[in-house]
Amino acid sequence: MRSQTCSALLLLLLLSACATTEPSLGELEAPNPRFANLQRAAQYPWTDDGHCVVREASNEWPLLAERCFHALDHDRIKFRDVTGRCAVASRAGAAAVGVGLCVFLAPEIIVGAMIIAGVVVVAVVIKEELDAYERSASRERARPKTQTRRSSEQEPVADREPTPRGLGRDWLPPVSSDSTESRPECRPIPVPHAGGDDPHNECADKYPPNRYPGKDVLVGGKRFDALQVGVRRLWEIKTYRFDTYAPFVRNQVIDDELEEFEEERNIALSCGYGFVVGVSTEAHKEALERAARELEIVVTGCKR
Repeated sequence: MRSQTCSALLLLLLLSACATTEPSLGELEAPNPRFANLQRAAQYPWTDDGHCVVREASNEWPLLAERCFHALDHDRIKFRDVTGRCAVASRAGAAAVGVGLCVFLAPEIIVGAMIIAGVVVVAVVIKEELDAYERSASRERARPKTQTRRSSEQEPVADREPTPRGLGRDWLPPVSSDSTESRPECRPIPVPHAGGDDPHNECADKYPPNRYPGKDVLVGGKRFDALQVGVRRLWEIKTYRFDTYAPFVRNQVIDDELEEFEEERNIALSCGYGFVVGVSTEAHKEALERAARELEIVVTGCKR
């Protein structure tokens, strides 16, 4: 039964991919998929105070929608197949799937596809997560710009002798004689981790290990999850439960990641840094290696 349902949902994703709507201002400003998912889920009534959504928010929306559909307040929602895509999926040979799940799984909810009775009050747990993110973002915006510049200017000089590895944050990585070091945009600037994904941030701090615990690092106008202690290597960390994804979702994740990694790798190399991708599972590593052999990929084993 489970495999039949997945087949239907994956086919539905293919059919609904062509439907796009103008993104809202909130979606344009959302700095990461987790926050965007929380914003989207806040529009709907939930019977579990939003616990399922918060637990699954770091996944792609179709996976979150499938896993949390049962927690929606179905007594207050009417689903309508306004585009006929659910019927198309059924005629295409997919296993039978309810209109409600079919509509809710779509990348974007078409106007009129969901009719909600009464006023929606944001679920308690979702609101707590969004408030925590807003507080974190407000603190970052309030940080004086001069303080950020001061951090960027505190770069190591050529004759500075590094202290032992065990001293952690007091040890700055050695300076390269490469001309890229003199380019201001290539100087690593610590910035607070994007909020809302503690397991991911913990992995980024501990595994490489991160030169700036609790911080991302800005290089070439791009955020990286970590700058490794002692060497010029920038890291991008992924803690997806990749093994649990359906085949179509896996392929979509890899496609999205390759575009992201190509940009980050080019920036890192142009500034004289190595670039490493850390993933949680061997399956994720193998999928990336098949798609892009030029990437350096490490299995961190970090859990969610």
